[in-house]
Amino acid sequence: MTELRSSAEWRGDLKSGSGTMRVGGGVWEGVYSFPSRFEGADGGSPEEFVAAAHAGCYSMAFSNTLASAGHVPTSVRTTATVHFGPDPAGGFHISRIDLVVEADVPGIDTAAFLDHAEEAKVGCPISKLYKGAEITLAATLLS
Repeated sequence: MTELRSSAEWRGDLKSGSGTMRVGGGVWEGVYSFPSRFEGADGGSPEEFVAAAHAGCYSMAFSNTLASAGHVPTSVRTTATVHFGPDPAGGFHISRIDLVVEADVPGIDTAAFLDHAEEAKVGCPISKLYKGAEITLAATLLS
C-alpha cells in the first residue's frame, strides 16, 4: 500500500493566525489564513486541496473506466467545486462537492459515456472517502 504525506503548520489563534501547507515532498507549498479560507482573500485553503484531489482522482478514474471498456479518452478535464460553510449543527462543513467533467472520447455514444461517468464517480477513491473513512490520531505534546 502506498503512503502519501502532506503537512500543515498553524501559528496563532483562528482569526489572526496564519499557516503554511506543504503537499507531498514539496510539490506545492503555500500560505493560508482565516481570510483566505473564509473570506475569499489571497492564499489557499484546505478545501481547495479537497477539490483538487477529487478532480484529479476522478479524472484518472474516469479515464480508466473508459479505457477498460475499450474507449481510450484523448483527454478528461474535471472541475470540482467544494461547497464549504457553516454547519447547522455548529462549526463548518463541506455540504457538497460538484464534479463537472469534459472529456474527449472518440467513438463512444452519449448513453455509454454517461454510464461510465457515473461508474467512475462511484469507483473514485476520493469519492469513496466521503462514504466514510476510519480516521486515526497520534498526538504528541512538544512542550
